[in-house]
Amino acid sequence: MTLTPARILPLLLAPTLLLLCIGCQQQSARDAGAANSSGSGARAGAASNSMSNDGASRQLPVYGYEVVNSWPHDRDAFTQGLIFHEGALIESTGQYGESSLRRVELQTGRVLQKTDVAPQFFAEGTTLLRGKIYQLTWTTERGFVYDPATLQKTGEFRYSGEGWGLTNDGESLILSDGTNQIRFLNPDTFAVSRTINVFDRGRPLRDINELEYVKGEIYANVWKSDRVARIDPQTGALKGWIDLKGIISPAERGGDTDAVLNGIAYDERGDRLFVTGKLWPKLFEIRIKEGR
Repeated sequence: MTLTPARILPLLLAPTLLLLCIGCQQQSARDAGAANSSGSGARAGAASNSMSNDGASRQLPVYGYEVVNSWPHDRDAFTQGLIFHEGALIESTGQYGESSLRRVELQTGRVLQKTDVAPQFFAEGTTLLRGKIYQLTWTTERGFVYDPATLQKTGEFRYSGEGWGLTNDGESLILSDGTNQIRFLNPDTFAVSRTINVFDRGRPLRDINELEYVKGEIYANVWKSDRVARIDPQTGALKGWIDLKGIISPAERGGDTDAVLNGIAYDERGDRLFVTGKLWPKLFEIRIKEGR
């Protein structure tokens, strides 16, 4: 075969083209590896930031208190719910065979009116909404409706699960049941319109008990604790704690393990906050101090 210039040129160029192709493939592989490495690092960084932000959000303020006034409270009252209405307190008391709804004179603790609850019911939280008083019972899934002027029972309602605390936001009944869930009920049908779940440092905040709606927040006793949780009613986010430790002495509790904080009432017109407990001999008006 005779090698002409036209046949020699491709033979000379072939090794060069082969080397160029190999070089391009190696560079592509390196670029792809760098891109994957960069993507993984970005995702890891985002996850780390997310966790960091989540942790920071759990640093909640703790508020103190100042006692403004203290008044006598019926030491036999197993307080389950408390309302301030027209200068007096409306109090729901519990225990089988001892449950009641009562009107109490603030300054003396004297019972002005009282309606006994049937002995098979253990009364729980109470609230006043649109001219009606609503009262829960513990495990019987029945609630009662009263006339606020006479404290006479005018009706009943049903709900599912246990009843612990009760308040309202002017539109809905707001119910706790001892879990970390708070339910909003339609006061006409008693159907659940929505729920919120409350967490403390990533864990369900259980034993949410007596409730009070204060300046756009839900204040909640936590059973067997001297703390009141401040809860966002829209999201369930825990906004802070009110630490009421030391507000009553061990001697005044009488060594009774049932004598725990459980009673919050708010005087919206006078901007006054009241607290008491089961079997406590005193009721307190307090002022919240700045958090730390």
